[in-house]
Amino acid sequence: MKNKIKTVEEAIEPIKDGAIIMVGGFMATGTPEILIDALVVKGVKNLTIICNDGGYPGRGVAKLISAHQVKTLIASHVGLNPEVGTQMVSGEMEVILVPQGTLAERIRGAGAGLGGFLTPTGVGTIVAEGKQVLTIGGKDYLLELPLKADFALVRGTVTDKKGNTCYSKSTRNFNPLIATAAEMVIVATEKIVEIGEIDPEHVVTSGIFVDVIVGGEKPWQI
Repeated sequence: MKNKIKTVEEAIEPIKDGAIIMVGGFMATGTPEILIDALVVKGVKNLTIICNDGGYPGRGVAKLISAHQVKTLIASHVGLNPEVGTQMVSGEMEVILVPQGTLAERIRGAGAGLGGFLTPTGVGTIVAEGKQVLTIGGKDYLLELPLKADFALVRGTVTDKKGNTCYSKSTRNFNPLIATAAEMVIVATEKIVEIGEIDPEHVVTSGIFVDVIVGGEKPWQI
């Protein structure tokens, strides 16, 4: 069996300038901080980050934004991080706002191999600009396309050596979705256990999705 366990430096080695990266988290809860910290140290630039939000100062993807490593941010909510607004207004960083349910479904759609989906969310607003509108049963829908990434940075709570992962409470959020929608999935977890130690009923992300496992994520205080 392939050894998926790596150091954090080994895990992020394939991530280069210009990479498209999905990051788990909801207002930085459930974000793999050790992977974000390593990317800041590595100094990769011109990243496209797909995440629920822009984090907030000193937490989550906000660290990458403050270090001016992000070219494009695709997110639902950015109000907690003033730096997002500053870089957006200056033109340094492109910010693409996506309704939260639409963002989640676009990621899920990529993981499920869908070509797109129809939603009434955003019809008649700026969300609809440049998108195809279809009328079905007398109601208008936007055609939303799937979102896929080069890398997914996932935060787990307990992960076995095969990559089977479970999550604690609200740290789960976007992590299971992004684990299905990227070419390479890196899980930073609090605890690595032997195969078989996790009750199969508790596994949320199957090891078949996970390419690399990194231990050492700090326990989340909820």
